[in-house]
Amino acid sequence: MLSQVSRASTTYGSAFEENGEAMLVFEPLADRIADANPAASRLLGHSRAALRAMSVSALHPDQRSALVVFTQAVLAEGRWWTHALTPHHGDGKTLRLEYAASVLAGEPVRLLVTLHDLDERERRRIDGEAEAHMRAGLPEWQRMERIFRDIERGNRLILRAAGEGIYGVNAEGVTTFVNPAAERMLGWRSADLVGKDMHATVHHTHAGGRHYPHHDCPIYAAFRDGAVRQVDDEVFWRKDGTCFPVEYTSTPIREGGELLGAVIVFRDVSQRREAEDQLRAALAEVDSLRERLEQENAYLKEEIRAESHHQGIIGRSPAIEALRHQIDVVAGTDATVLVTGESGTGKELIARAIHEASRRRDRPLIRVNCAAIPRDLFESEFFGHARGAFTGALRDRVGRFELADGGTLFLDEVGEIPLDLQGKLLRVLQERQFERVGEERTRAVDVRLIAATNRDLKEEVRRGRFREDLYFRLNVFPVTSAPLRERREDIPLIAQHVLRAAARRLNRADLRLTEADARRLSRYDWPGNVRELENVIERAAILAERGRLRFDLPEARGFGPESRVSAPPVETGRPLTEEERRTRARSEIEAALQMSGGRIFGAGGAAELLGLKPTTLRSRMKVLGVQRV
Repeated sequence: MLSQVSRASTTYGSAFEENGEAMLVFEPLADRIADANPAASRLLGHSRAALRAMSVSALHPDQRSALVVFTQAVLAEGRWWTHALTPHHGDGKTLRLEYAASVLAGEPVRLLVTLHDLDERERRRIDGEAEAHMRAGLPEWQRMERIFRDIERGNRLILRAAGEGIYGVNAEGVTTFVNPAAERMLGWRSADLVGKDMHATVHHTHAGGRHYPHHDCPIYAAFRDGAVRQVDDEVFWRKDGTCFPVEYTSTPIREGGELLGAVIVFRDVSQRREAEDQLRAALAEVDSLRERLEQENAYLKEEIRAESHHQGIIGRSPAIEALRHQIDVVAGTDATVLVTGESGTGKELIARAIHEASRRRDRPLIRVNCAAIPRDLFESEFFGHARGAFTGALRDRVGRFELADGGTLFLDEVGEIPLDLQGKLLRVLQERQFERVGEERTRAVDVRLIAATNRDLKEEVRRGRFREDLYFRLNVFPVTSAPLRERREDIPLIAQHVLRAAARRLNRADLRLTEADARRLSRYDWPGNVRELENVIERAAILAERGRLRFDLPEARGFGPESRVSAPPVETGRPLTEEERRTRARSEIEAALQMSGGRIFGAGGAAELLGLKPTTLRSRMKVLGVQRV
C-alpha cells in the first residue's frame, strides 16, 4: 500500500509535491480528481486520498454549470482563471478561491489547477499596507483616515450602483436598508421596506405555495449561530404577488462579539434557470437522438446481414408487370399498404420497393416481425419504454415506431398480433401519437405503414380473431404477391439471379444454369415459393461438380416426361419381348431429346439426362431409327 502511495506521490514531480501553492490535477472528461498536492489537502480540509477518490463535481456541489464553463475555457484557450468556483472545506464551510488552470500534455486530457485563497490574499494585502503605513508615520495615518472616509463614501456609492440586490436586517429581522437594485427586482420602494419584517414581506412562501416559517429561514439562522449562509434554491416575492428564483448570501454583522444583524446579497437567476432548463432539455434530446441513431445503426447492420442478395423484383410475367404498376401508383402517396400472399413470395421485397420509390427513401425502413414478439414485450418493442418502467428496464429504449419516424414501418406477419393487443396498434395508427411504457409524455410520430400477412384477414375477422376496424385501417391499398406456380416464366430469371449471388458467396465462377435445368425448375410447383427456390439453388451450387448443378427436388411432385426418362421398367410378371424393349428404349430417347431441345452433347443434353455417353446414345439412335427433334 505504501509503495502505491509513493508511486502516486511522485507522478507529477517534486515541483508539484513541495509547492507551497495548492495544486490539483483534474481529468474533466472522467469527472475525477487525478491528484492533489499536500498544500491542496491542507487548504481544502480533505485528505489526499479522499481528494483522489472524489469527483470534481462532488467538490463543487451545485456548481456544474460554472465548472463546465471554466473547463471549456481552459481547453479552448490553454490557460484560464476564475473566481466563480467555491469548493466546500472538509468542515462544511465554503471557500473563496481563485482557480488558475492550464492544460497538461499527454493523454488522457488533464488540467493543472492552482488554488489561491482570496481571503488570505486580501489579509496579506491589508497587513502589508498597514505595515507600510505604520512605518510611514503620522502623515500616512492622516492619509489613511482620509482613505477610510473615502471608502465609507464609496461603499454608499457601491450600494447604489451594484447590480445585485442588497439589503440589511437587524437581529429581529427588521429591514435597515435596501439598495436600488433590490428595489427594482422586488418592486418595493426602500421607504416601504425599511422598518418592516423583511421575511414576512418578500420571503414568506415557498415556490409551491407552502408557508415558509421564520424559524426555517437561513437568514434568521445566521442570528443564532453567526454562520454565513449561501442559498440557491429559494424564491423572493415581488410587490405584485409574483415570485422569482434567487441566489443569496446572508452574512452576519458583529460588533464587539455581538450579532447585530445580517447583510443579504441576492440576484435574480430566472434567466440562468431558464438557460439551464433549455440546456437540460437539449442534452436530453441529444441523448435521445444518439440512442435512436445507435439503434438505427444496429438495426441496419442486422438488416444488411439478412438476405440482402435479392435486391429487386425480378420477372416479366403479367403478374409482375401488374405488381410494378401497383407499386408506381401507391409509392408516391403515404397510403397504408396491405401486402398479402403465400409465405416465401417476397412480401418484404414489395415493401422495400414501395419504400425506395417513395419520398421517404432517405429515412429508414424499419421491419417488425409481429410473430416473433412475446406478448408481454409488445408495447415496449413497438413504443419503447422509460428506464425503470419494469424489471430489467435499466435504460430508456426507443421503440420501432419512433425509430421509423419520417420513414416506413413494415409490419410483417401482422395477422399474428394477439387480439387484445391489436387495439393499442389501432390507436397509434389513428392518432399518430403514443407514449413510451412508464412515461406520461405523448410523442407524435410520422410513419408510413406497410403490413404483410399470409393469412386471409377477412376470414380471421369473420372468426373473431382479428379486429375489423384494424383490418379496414390496414387494407387501404391491397397488393397481392403471386406464387411462383402462377408465374412460371419468371422462374429461370429468378434462378439465374440467385445462382449468381450464390456463386459469389461460394467463390465458384464455374457454376451455370442450363436450359434443361431451367425447364426442370419451371415444371416444379414450388410450394415454398421464392424462398424454396433460393434454398434449392444454393444446395445445388454446393453439390455442383465441374460447374454442373445437382438439383435435389422431390420427384413425387413430378416433371412430366422427365420422370419417365430414368424410370425403371414396369414389372408385369413376365420378361419383356425384344419388340417391347426396343419400343421402351425408343420412347425414353425421344423424351430425352424433346427435353434437351434435340441436343445430345453437353450439360443438359439427352445423353446426360439418360446417363449415357454421347457416342453410345448416337449408336442406339441409329439402331432404333430415332431422329433428332
